Amino acid sequence: MRDGSVRDIKVWDGWIRLVHWSIVVLMGVSYLSVEQGWMEVHYLSGYAVLTLVLFRLAWGLVGSETARFARFLKSPLAALHHLREFRKREPDREIGHNAAGGWMVLVLLALLLAQPITGLFSAEEPDFDYGAKGPLAGLVSSATSEWFTGQHHRLFNLILIAAALHVLAVLAYALLKGHDLVRPMVTGRKSLPVDSRAPRLGSPLLAAALLGAAALIVFGISRLG
Repeated sequence: MRDGSVRDIKVWDGWIRLVHWSIVVLMGVSYLSVEQGWMEVHYLSGYAVLTLVLFRLAWGLVGSETARFARFLKSPLAALHHLREFRKREPDREIGHNAAGGWMVLVLLALLLAQPITGLFSAEEPDFDYGAKGPLAGLVSSATSEWFTGQHHRLFNLILIAAALHVLAVLAYALLKGHDLVRPMVTGRKSLPVDSRAPRLGSPLLAAALLGAAALIVFGISRLG
């Protein structure tokens, strides 16, 4: 790096940012709708989350360089080494997710995938005013549906815990290391050393096709019941 100079580099494509912020909003909608008994809204929110997660999984295989699992998923030892160096204040040279952040992304995606899937088979207790049932609840026994219902509630709590840890980590990076991780996820651009290489971004047409395919899959699943 020359003279500590930095330049703005686009590190996150619009599709990654769409998934990130849409899921933030949708989780709030999911919680509010179930609390208010707006179950049609709750189902639509769940379908949207499932669509976005399926798209994100596909984009993690064939999308932009910074979105690909093969690029940011390091070994657990690499993640531990990164955490050991956490207190060291140094310039941010990470193009995308760091070694520890990559595992957090994987955990969040796994929880966000399991949450709507369990909701498809869930059925609320009869004493609830809305007596809601997931579209696939009728395809399994009542005992199995009850199990899925319990897991659906527990998973939401786990998502809240994981999201809280994620937010705390972002704050810690800002306070301890001076790294701004929020701006790049809003604008897509990050200030990096001038000798940093810009990542390859994926095809918008491919992304649109994958998102459309994910929406069709979820629509088909919703009609099975």
